[in-house]
Amino acid sequence: MRHIRLIAATGTAVAALALTACDNGTGTEDEGAARPKATVAAAEAGVSKSPESGTPAQDTADSGTTGASTTARTQTLGAKPAASATRKGQSTGRSVVLCNGTNTSVTAQPLNRPLNHMLLTVKNTGGKTCDLPYYPVLRFDQMQWVPQADESTQPQAVVSLAPGESGYASVLLSAADGSGSGGMTAHKLTVGFQGMTPNSDGGPSATPSLPAKGVYYDSTLKVTYWQKDLDAISNW
Repeated sequence: MRHIRLIAATGTAVAALALTACDNGTGTEDEGAARPKATVAAAEAGVSKSPESGTPAQDTADSGTTGASTTARTQTLGAKPAASATRKGQSTGRSVVLCNGTNTSVTAQPLNRPLNHMLLTVKNTGGKTCDLPYYPVLRFDQMQWVPQADESTQPQAVVSLAPGESGYASVLLSAADGSGSGGMTAHKLTVGFQGMTPNSDGGPSATPSLPAKGVYYDSTLKVTYWQKDLDAISNW
């Protein structure tokens, strides 16, 4: 009988030790404190608006930059790297340069249809494929604001131009119904190029010729994103 009592007492002690090791008081095993989860911060800033918004843009076109506000809305192209005229293609490993005033020719052609529109054409005149990201940054004469882009025209991928190829953007100069304000006639156009992050410096700008009579624009002035296919904006 003494032997049986010793075995029972030993079993009770083992069970108590097991409960002490596994039970945290809630009936579940305690695996320690939860590990903190890493968080990624994404910065956003405002975009320069039209005259109707009352927010002026940074005036940098005369220095050869894009003329866009440095506080631009960040798009989904990843984290902002240092400004550079070249990048490494992620999928092909090819070396790609940015399209700008040094390796392209740019023309500005007013259109009869659609009404009050102008077509910008950028032709790659260099020996390497160049990227044409986002949209043109326009400045007529000494204007102090940056025309905004129509987000509905944003292509699915960055436009790349092989040597000899062309890219396009359409410009709405003024409202057909006269609803725009601050209308004036410009005789000089500066086209700025963006880098691989929004409103970063893409390199030297271009100054395509305008008609001798000038080009009329008002506060409704806006542009499309650069396109590889002209048909994508032919009815914009």
